[in-house]
Amino acid sequence: MSNKYILNTSIKLTFRKLLILAEINMNSYSIPPLSTIINDELQQKIDTKTKPPGSLGTLEKLALQVGRIQNTLSPVLRNPSILVFAGDHGITEEGVSPFPQEVTAQMVLNFLQGGAAINVFCRQHSISLHVVDAGVKADFPENPDLVAAKIGRGTKNFAQQSAMSKAECEQAFSKGAELSRTLPEAECNVIGFGEMGIGNTSSAAALMQCLTGLPLEDCVGKGTGLDDSGLVRKREILKKALDMHAEFQGPKEILATFGGFEIAMMVGAMLESAVLGRILLIDGFIATSAFLAASRIVPEIQQYAVFTHQSDERGHAAMLKYLDAEPLISLGMRLGEGTGAAVAYPLLQSAVAFLNEMASFESAGVSDRSDGE
Repeated sequence: MSNKYILNTSIKLTFRKLLILAEINMNSYSIPPLSTIINDELQQKIDTKTKPPGSLGTLEKLALQVGRIQNTLSPVLRNPSILVFAGDHGITEEGVSPFPQEVTAQMVLNFLQGGAAINVFCRQHSISLHVVDAGVKADFPENPDLVAAKIGRGTKNFAQQSAMSKAECEQAFSKGAELSRTLPEAECNVIGFGEMGIGNTSSAAALMQCLTGLPLEDCVGKGTGLDDSGLVRKREILKKALDMHAEFQGPKEILATFGGFEIAMMVGAMLESAVLGRILLIDGFIATSAFLAASRIVPEIQQYAVFTHQSDERGHAAMLKYLDAEPLISLGMRLGEGTGAAVAYPLLQSAVAFLNEMASFESAGVSDRSDGE
C-alpha cells in the first residue's frame, strides 16, 4: 500500500469527520453564559443615577440584563425585528377550537395586507415584521412579504399519531435557525417571536404538561374562546393523547410528538438568536412553550430572554412561574402574534435610555444619600 494512498485516505477521513463535526455544531446551539465581569460596574451606574436605589423598579433589572447581554455599560438597541411563524395543526380535527382551520391562512393574508394587531404595533414602534409560512394547510400566491418555509401542510393529529416525524422536527429547527440569521436587518440585536395557528394552544398545553410535569388542568385554557363544556372536552382529548404517547426521550421528541411546525421553527430561531447574542422578546403562551422547549435543549438561553407579558390564557402564569420568569406587563392580552412583545418593546427602550442618558449624582451636582439617613 503506497504512502500516497494512505495520505489520500487519511485526508478523506479527516474531511468526513470535519463535515460530521460541522453538522453536530450546527445543531448544538452553543450559547455562552453571560459574563459577570461588568456586573458591578453596571449596577453602580444604575444605582448612582439621580434617584433612590431601586426606584425605577423592573426597568433597573431590565437595564442590567441588557447591559450584560451586550457586555457593555452603554447598550444600544438596533433594528428590532419580530418573526411571526404560521402553521396548522391536525389536532383541530378533534374540535379543540371554535374557529375553523381556514382562519390560519386567512390571518396570514391579513398580516400581509397590514391589517392585524401585530402590524399596527410594529408600525407604531418601528419594528421590522417578517411573516413565515412554517406549515399552513394552504398555498399562497407569491408575495415578497411572505417567507415560504413550509415543512408540511399542517401537522398530523397527535390524538392519533405523532404530530410530525423527527426528521420534520429537525428540519423545522434548522429552518428557524436559518431564518433568524437571514431575515432580520443587519446588526439586529433584539428580536421577538410570534405565531399564528388554529389549534396551537392545544399543542402548547401538551408541551407544557410534558416539559413541566404540572397537572394538565393547570395547562389547558379556552384558547380562541371555547365555552366551559368545550374546555372540558379539550382537556379530555389532551389527556387521552398524553396517555397514548407515554414515553419520551427528550424535548425534541416531545416537540415532534405534540408540537406544531411553527412552534418547532420558533425553537430553532430562538436558539440561534441567542447564539448570535441578541435580546429575545418572548411573547405569550405559545411562544413561551417554544421557549420552554428551547431552555430544555440549552438552559443558558434563559439569560437572553425578556418575558414581555403575562397572557390571560390559562397556563401561562404557571409556565412563567416554572421558568422563574417575571413578565414586564400584564394587560389581560391573549392574542398571540407577537403582540405582547411589540407592546412591551418601548419599556426596553426606556430601560436603555435611562441607563445611557440619565444624569448621575456626580454629573448633576446633586447630593447623594449619606449612610444612616
